[in-house]
Amino acid sequence: MRNVYFVTNFNRESTEEDDFYSSPTPKRWSIIATSAGANQSHHPDEHLQHHDRELIGNLHHTYNYLKSTGQMQTLKATELNNTRRAEVPIIFFNRVPKVGSQTFMELLRRLAVRNDYTFHRDVVQRLEVIRLAPERQQELAEMVMDLPVPSVYVKHVCYTNFTRFGLPMPIYVNMVRDPVERIISWYYYVRAPWYYVERKQAFPDLPLPDPRWLKKDFETCVLQGDPECTYSQNAVHEGIGDHRRQTLFFCGHGEECLPFNSAGALERAKYAVESQYAVVGVLEDLNTTLTVLEKYVPRFFSGASSVYFNEVNVLQKINKNNFKPPVSEEIKNLVRRNFTKEIEFYQFCKQRLYKQYLATQVPLK
Repeated sequence: MRNVYFVTNFNRESTEEDDFYSSPTPKRWSIIATSAGANQSHHPDEHLQHHDRELIGNLHHTYNYLKSTGQMQTLKATELNNTRRAEVPIIFFNRVPKVGSQTFMELLRRLAVRNDYTFHRDVVQRLEVIRLAPERQQELAEMVMDLPVPSVYVKHVCYTNFTRFGLPMPIYVNMVRDPVERIISWYYYVRAPWYYVERKQAFPDLPLPDPRWLKKDFETCVLQGDPECTYSQNAVHEGIGDHRRQTLFFCGHGEECLPFNSAGALERAKYAVESQYAVVGVLEDLNTTLTVLEKYVPRFFSGASSVYFNEVNVLQKINKNNFKPPVSEEIKNLVRRNFTKEIEFYQFCKQRLYKQYLATQVPLK
């Protein structure tokens, strides 16, 4: 069963701050300075086609930067591995939609047999609520902690701080994807014929969408300024199927995480990745992702590369959408103007992944 629609709101407001966020946020996060700015009026050439954008997305250049600044000499995998901070052998995979998480989930299911752990996923729901009230967060955390160990639990939900409720810290993992490619993927995913066939089979009373909406292509949607494809800065959208904010899954459940492309949500998401997540993989670089997972979370991911690439023909077909037409780079660059903070977060995750990989290549002293 494929994904369902999502909502991010809950009925009552939460005014409590996660204890996790009481620590000061480090001022400098990136290995290499990013060029993406917050002002959406910038011309895309200024922050999208700049040399730095290519620089930070390349493992070789990341290595050269670390070497030239002397950071390679002090790089230690142990200091970059939050797995050692986990207090229980349970993976909490709060998966982001449309980042290859269905494939990643199937890989985890197959590795469960090889590596002797139990696999669990949330049940398919008519409406998936990803931002939870504090009491719902606690219920989720307690349910996960009741699983047999070792276990993997998978659910579409915002980052949840288990220690806030006096519970052990699990091993957090997740995946990210180029944010513009991700929203294009979601746009056509919810318009795919098989998507509505499966939805109607699961929930027969659901109404069918307007055929005009189904036939609308992404480029037309953007150029005509359709609300669905207008990504206004700091907009707070809590309706069904809003997937513009990849940072929301790392920022947390607080209302300060809602404004789209905001500096506050960006910094909180970075802080969570840096201090809580064992590994945040990158869809566009599965080789490095699987290698880092095997090195940093071997109890669960031993043999991940072998299983994936030996069964790649099967795994790559999961959730593949043959109804998605190509979108021009001109349209993508137009959309990227409003995704500066989301792009910065994606770049940050790539840099951290590459740094983790390079740390495993440094000889032990």
